[in-house]
Amino acid sequence: MSSEELKFRDPSLVRRVVERIREVAPPYEVRFCHVCGTHEWTITHYGLRSLLPENVDLIAGPGCPVCVTPASEIDRAVALALEGVTILTFGDLVRVPGSRTSLHDARAQGGDVRVVYSVGDAVKIARKEPSREFVFFAVGFETTAPSTAIEVLKGPPENLSFLVAHRLIPPAMELLLGIGDLHIDGFIAPGHVSTIIGMRPYEIFPRAYRMPTVIAGFEPLDMLFAVLMLLRQIREGEARLENEYTRSVTWEGNEKAHKLMREVFDVVSGYWRGLGRLPNSAFTLKDELSRYDAKIRYNVKVEGSRDILPGCLCHLVMIGKIKPPECPLFMKACTPQTPKGACMVSTEGTCSIWAKHGVER
Repeated sequence: MSSEELKFRDPSLVRRVVERIREVAPPYEVRFCHVCGTHEWTITHYGLRSLLPENVDLIAGPGCPVCVTPASEIDRAVALALEGVTILTFGDLVRVPGSRTSLHDARAQGGDVRVVYSVGDAVKIARKEPSREFVFFAVGFETTAPSTAIEVLKGPPENLSFLVAHRLIPPAMELLLGIGDLHIDGFIAPGHVSTIIGMRPYEIFPRAYRMPTVIAGFEPLDMLFAVLMLLRQIREGEARLENEYTRSVTWEGNEKAHKLMREVFDVVSGYWRGLGRLPNSAFTLKDELSRYDAKIRYNVKVEGSRDILPGCLCHLVMIGKIKPPECPLFMKACTPQTPKGACMVSTEGTCSIWAKHGVER
């Protein structure tokens, strides 16, 4: 067993880190915000909040890519499916509600909606059935955008186009800091995204906002070390960008992935479910690649889209202003079996994670 593996399996190390957290924690309340569904799963599954001092709180930001996909994009995919176009997408997205219906409902109404595990699978399916029209519904943050980009550059079959709904994490983090009644003392930046974009895009947070920021991995000890690093910054009265996930994240990130994304996408303003329009937060296909853009190819118009259903407080859960049990629908009208909001659908959604782990407060 390597020293790295041992680090994650030594209970005595967990105790020492927790003891150190309690030693350096300030006497007042601090709130650290992460923006990653996998981080929330780790925190909740391993009960990490229960190990921390009561005045050290971990809140979940908009780190679930399926959850932040706006209803207008779901509505567009539903309309295409009902018009005879085959929609290919990831399993989590199928049950996410649009304004009135989901892709799951569209399938029940006769639409052809298929689950794939990668954009590569979508390309293979389209090649096997050249007489059908296919749209790959591409969602996800900077982690999955390069795989979409590489298939576009390869030249997909003529019967395949892309409904691109990729979103960028740093602009969403910056949005959180502009919400006046949302108190955040530090960021835990997402590990998967950071392997692609590197450390550089987070520089703005300690430099311009004096916000301590730590990039973290996904093991329980990764999260605890990130908390400890943030608390040390607070104790020292400093705001720095630090990298706990050194085994996977570098300063520049994945330069090949950067190049792919620059060649295929332009960065534009984009809507996020429940958060509104964020500047420079979305990818769209470049003009010279517009022949692969499903929005242009099919010219489907959607109007009056509604992100949040009456009574649902998904938008407040996604920015960490409330925890899931504070929503009046949580585990009543809204359950994993009968989801009313996107946060209850995805495996990375905060409400879904809390529901499946039986968290009540």
